[in-house]
Amino acid sequence: MTVTAKEELTRVVAEEFIYREVRLLDTLELEEWLSLFTDDGLYWLPIGDGDLAEAADAVSIVYDDGERRAERVYRTLHTPVLDQSPRSRTVHMVGNVEVAGTDERGDVRVLCSQFIGELRPGGQRQVGLNQTRVFVARGEYRLRATPDGWRMSMKKLVLIDADRPLYNLTFVI
Repeated sequence: MTVTAKEELTRVVAEEFIYREVRLLDTLELEEWLSLFTDDGLYWLPIGDGDLAEAADAVSIVYDDGERRAERVYRTLHTPVLDQSPRSRTVHMVGNVEVAGTDERGDVRVLCSQFIGELRPGGQRQVGLNQTRVFVARGEYRLRATPDGWRMSMKKLVLIDADRPLYNLTFVI
């Protein structure tokens, strides 16, 4: 689907984009997930609300450019990562999607709320496994019109408990 820069991003189109994005995460189609980003795209989990202008200097849980995202996905899918053996199972729930205007670069800001359920199965005596964890986040996406459709120039999730210990956050959230 070709998108022109003048085409308006509706809430329905934004929802469909985010629903597809989180489905790719839940089904571990992470290489396809990478294709949803622009070349200069940012995947960011700040501690605190985070200001994009100060992002590079801020403390973050995750602050991934394209190279770092690709490395994270490769490591998760193609190398034996002890913290993801067995792999986490996730379910994302997205709500309160709002198209909130454009930024200074012309990217469309989309706000939402997300609940992410995660289960990492394991043996009976493995501490921290076999328990469902729930992560709650305020999301901000920056979507850019490209010849290949809408792409993320930024995905930012602010976990409401980001300032608390987040044990074994080793999956793409």
